[in-house]
Amino acid sequence: MERNFYFFNPNTMSFEKAKLSFWGFIKRIVWVGATAISFAILVLWIAFYVFDSPREKMLQRENNELKEQLNIISERLDVMSLTLEDIQDRDDQVYRTIFEADPIPFEKRNPWFNLRTRYDSIPMNETLKLLKNIDIKTSTLLFKLNEERISLDTLLQLAERKSDMMASIPAIRPIKNMYNVTSGFGMRIHPILKTRQPHRGVDITAPKGTPVYATADGVVSYKQAPSGYGLSVIVDHGYSYETLYAHLSKKIVKSGQKVKRGELIGYVGNTGFSVGAHLHYEVWKNNIPVNPVNFFLSEITPEEYNSILESSKIVNQALSF
Repeated sequence: MERNFYFFNPNTMSFEKAKLSFWGFIKRIVWVGATAISFAILVLWIAFYVFDSPREKMLQRENNELKEQLNIISERLDVMSLTLEDIQDRDDQVYRTIFEADPIPFEKRNPWFNLRTRYDSIPMNETLKLLKNIDIKTSTLLFKLNEERISLDTLLQLAERKSDMMASIPAIRPIKNMYNVTSGFGMRIHPILKTRQPHRGVDITAPKGTPVYATADGVVSYKQAPSGYGLSVIVDHGYSYETLYAHLSKKIVKSGQKVKRGELIGYVGNTGFSVGAHLHYEVWKNNIPVNPVNFFLSEITPEEYNSILESSKIVNQALSF
């Protein structure tokens, strides 16, 4: 069926049959096509940018769940970091104090290492920012955990040696049942010169032949006592401790011999530069003489210790120097 197109002519006040040229027909087709395409684009824009598809809604829901999980992981990492800091503080302030070890320097526990991550070159959105933050926290935590593992390994070695160290610290009286000292540690009057001079040990009066015992585990040293100390024994206890027992009448140990705390090493005498039978006893820590009274800790009552302490404070004439 042939289709005719008409238009209204105002001059004749009637509808007239339109004569459509070829180019007019082409223009009409182009106009109809352009209109259809524009309408299609509008529909597609509304579909893609105004309304979410079921798949987009699912992806959005999964993304929100992922961000929620990342936030939870980040919070747990913060808790783990605080827990590790508490362990590090106990390590430095408690455990290392017990084992006489220096704290780990702050710079070693917290080095200025490179915090660049694999996400630095990627444009950041919220999820990637969370991932980068978690990556940094994880790297830092792993480093600190490794440092703490090394520290605890060291403390384990110190703990295994602790019993040996405790046995090597002078802790008993060199003469049994002694309740005072004749002359204490510090400035005392020289027995010959009658002047005040530093006295590096304590003098313990006892009859000649009284047994003298090692005050801690150690090895009899090859060192020679100073001139005037007479027949003497020096014991190297390790861990920077040494003890000296001077003016003996007899010693029954040899250089290089291992001795145990409480083992007999000699007898009280009056050899060397001495004005009476007694034991001159010294304790050295890091090559510095220290007050031996401070090491009378074991097998002694508080009353006995106070008696020894008070007698050691009296500034009097020493029996030897």
